[in-house]
Amino acid sequence: MTQERAAASSDTGTLAAIGHTPLVEIGLMHEVAPDVRLFAKLESMNPGGSIKDRPVRRMLTRAVAAGRFDGGRRLLDSSSGNAAISYAMLGAALGIPVTIVVPGNASEERLQRIRAHGAELIITDPLEGYDFAIRETRRLANEQPERYWYCDQYSNPDNWRAHYEETAAEILEQVARLADAPPDALVAGVGTGGTLTGVARRLREVQPDLHVLAAIPETFPGIEGLKPLGQPGDIVPAQLDQSLIDERIAITLDEAIAMSRRLALQGLFVGPSSGAFVHAALKLAASSRGRYRTIVTVLSDTGERYVSTDMWKWNPTPDQARSPRM
Repeated sequence: MTQERAAASSDTGTLAAIGHTPLVEIGLMHEVAPDVRLFAKLESMNPGGSIKDRPVRRMLTRAVAAGRFDGGRRLLDSSSGNAAISYAMLGAALGIPVTIVVPGNASEERLQRIRAHGAELIITDPLEGYDFAIRETRRLANEQPERYWYCDQYSNPDNWRAHYEETAAEILEQVARLADAPPDALVAGVGTGGTLTGVARRLREVQPDLHVLAAIPETFPGIEGLKPLGQPGDIVPAQLDQSLIDERIAITLDEAIAMSRRLALQGLFVGPSSGAFVHAALKLAASSRGRYRTIVTVLSDTGERYVSTDMWKWNPTPDQARSPRM
């Protein structure tokens, strides 16, 4: 039955609505580098509201085809929130029972969306961070292999392949149409490492000199969806190809939120990881003095997912609203 539902949904249902998101130009780039253009994929247009729909669709459909859920096994994985929503949504569409381990700092909007699709939630201590949720998931998978199939988005090759074959292919086609040349710089972050690895590999095949900048968050309080990687003991996702990264830049939560607010005043309502990427892209353009002419990044999800946090508790002044330079 699950394979029948997967086939039907791939053609006309929720799965078919994933991808082919718009590419938008970020006007703030003109403040620091008038000759540089910054484009971003608006991933909130996916039915799950984030970029995670892409890899989750691929991982689940291939797992169904391989019989991973035979005998009534549940899908199990850890997530900071967006992948969890994709798992819950597509699990409901495909008739797959889902259990997700989520750190307690995930926003309430995310948790309610996951529950709405009928998934089981296991909440871990927010102070322990993402790595503790990963370790807890591994423990459950090892102790109850007859109950769970561990998807493991941190090492599942269908994760980065979704971005290689879909996200990057769309970027190349859209940028070629708008800028008549492939991008020469990519700004991304590391959650599972799938987006950076898949997109950078494909873009570098077309543009061998592509510069890849990774935005790395502070350890605490951090930025939802992005992993800190600089401390001893930080888990580095197995699929992350670190050889693709040319430069790393540290980003604080305050910087990420400040940029998300500026983008809101430009008409783009996005989450903090998107703000972090745009902040990093502007710094790259300002410091490289014209070396890069076309920079691409992703706007990973929607700002509506963070309304219950302090992120949107601000009131721009009339001057700020008229001019988002602030």
